[in-house]
Amino acid sequence: MGVRKDLKRAQRRSDLAERATVDLVSDEHGTVREARTAALVAPAATGSTADIPFVNAVEAPDTVVLRRKQGGQWLPVTAAAFAREVTDAAKGLIADGLEPGGRVALMSRTRYEWAVLDFAIWAAGGQTVPIYATSSAEQIEWIVRDSGARHLVVESAENAATAEEAVSGHPDRPRIRIVDGGAMAELTSLGRDVPDEEVTKRRSALTPESIATLCYTSGTTGRPKGCVLTHGNLHAEAANTVDLLHPVFKEITGQVAATLLFLPLAHILGRSIQIACLLARIELGHCPSIKPDELRPELRAFRPTFVVGVPYLFEKIHETGRATAEKIGRAASFDRAERIAVRFGEAYLNKFLDRGGPGPSLGLRAGWALYDLLVYRRIRKEVGGRLRYAISGGSPLDRDLNLFFYAAGIVIYEGYGLTETTAAATITPPLKPRPGTVGLPVPGTAVRIAADGEVLIKGGIVFGSYWNNPAATDTALTDGWFATGDLGALDESGYLTITGRKKDILVTSGGKNVSPAVLEDRLRSRAPVGQCIVVGDNRSFVGALVTLDPEAVRHWLTVRKRPADTALAELAADPQMIAEVQKAVDHANAAVSKAESIRKFAIVGGEFTEDNGLLTPSLKIKRHAVTAAYAAEIEELYGGGGGGR
Repeated sequence: MGVRKDLKRAQRRSDLAERATVDLVSDEHGTVREARTAALVAPAATGSTADIPFVNAVEAPDTVVLRRKQGGQWLPVTAAAFAREVTDAAKGLIADGLEPGGRVALMSRTRYEWAVLDFAIWAAGGQTVPIYATSSAEQIEWIVRDSGARHLVVESAENAATAEEAVSGHPDRPRIRIVDGGAMAELTSLGRDVPDEEVTKRRSALTPESIATLCYTSGTTGRPKGCVLTHGNLHAEAANTVDLLHPVFKEITGQVAATLLFLPLAHILGRSIQIACLLARIELGHCPSIKPDELRPELRAFRPTFVVGVPYLFEKIHETGRATAEKIGRAASFDRAERIAVRFGEAYLNKFLDRGGPGPSLGLRAGWALYDLLVYRRIRKEVGGRLRYAISGGSPLDRDLNLFFYAAGIVIYEGYGLTETTAAATITPPLKPRPGTVGLPVPGTAVRIAADGEVLIKGGIVFGSYWNNPAATDTALTDGWFATGDLGALDESGYLTITGRKKDILVTSGGKNVSPAVLEDRLRSRAPVGQCIVVGDNRSFVGALVTLDPEAVRHWLTVRKRPADTALAELAADPQMIAEVQKAVDHANAAVSKAESIRKFAIVGGEFTEDNGLLTPSLKIKRHAVTAAYAAEIEELYGGGGGGR
């Protein structure tokens, strides 16, 4: 098992495992209230992230820094070639009227051209304003108007139509260019007469304090706010995470690090990973979809050594494995493999982390070896066969699911952060996994727990202000500490655990405070649940609304030889389906006290999606929108209807 060998090698390489030092501050009761990790890389004194492609081109011109999908093949792109494309696009933007400090809105799925354009905007002295490719006309209108973007590059003709509708009433309508309509060639042609020296001049004028991007929040509780992130913020995030993680990926595994990026580049996490990979010259490919059926073949073709994803990805890989086993009549075998994986991972990590215990017994090791042949190797094959590490962010990953992947030979490091912290503010340190937590502060960062349990963050990664919103800035920032709105706790070693959102806490009529996040994350991790929301504010007990995952339903019906067009109303009342959902509810309830547990649930129609306004582009639930849309179902749940116990 590669992961176990990596951990053993790490014990002999304390220089890698102990590189980041953490200082802890405890209160008078011995509870850790603050954790600070020393920076591994000094703050940038000069230059900007715009320099990265050009430094690579000078220092390692023939090194493959990206792979681009063309004609069904992943073709290499050298550092010199990438820098040339960035220069050509930057010259085109300058010729198109982009002034130093001007803003360019970029609306596209994750693809190679996104990387070229982002660095070209910076090289031309501009600022990037990312927009999700799934954004509505109303969302585009607000972001373009609020940011003052005078240029807009979109991916497709469909995006262009939505954007035209959005900006039709703007007095200074931005010029719209379409990537699929030849935008890159247009920019190259337009900039032919602009000398390369003009790009160098503009790029050289940038400093760490220069604004790099206005990155808008997902807007779960209102209109999105534009986070002002500087080149210094981006450098602090990328340089410190690279210095923390890359030596492990490279030296411990002996592999050449390579990753396939499929997170939206409009989201700061995907963007930060892209910058970090180019900074470290880690081979990077782009995939425009996180949908399992579209992503799996790309993972098998690209064969990354590590990936960065959200819990949804790992949940779907697990569900696909179980569904495949069920189709061939081995569902019980998969379930045993899962139980053994959790026990094996727990025992092995307890020994490795000196928590006591002898480690896995001979019987447990034998069970692991058997199911490695039958189950775990199939999981590894699903993600390309070379994957050893993964980073999960966006929301908490179910602890048992983390241990399952560990036993399958893939260590998942959890991280935590927000747009305002330039992505990760904490991450599990290399070779010190602690499933159930989101790790230690990223080097150069401090995490503090306020008196009310709110997580506060300080460091070079923290943004400076919200664009055009001084009132929100003053509320969020105090003496450099950013108030996240999340609740959490630090353990005796400084590892952070997120327990919920302050605004989402439910208070039952009996006075019990309940954090929905813990229940929802665990409930969503089990098929056939698609999305869910926990309710119960000012009610006598905690309940839940559950949607069914269409893929899981199709599989469920196929295995049971039921008609594929079985109506949802029939499924919602089916005792077998209710029992399946109840298993997921029981799994969720295992993490909380009886008073906090879900007492009743209802299977509801429809889905929570971006298209219907119930999910943000980063897959977060818009709680107020969901409760409004399903108000009648919630009332029925507490009026005597609904499934469950």
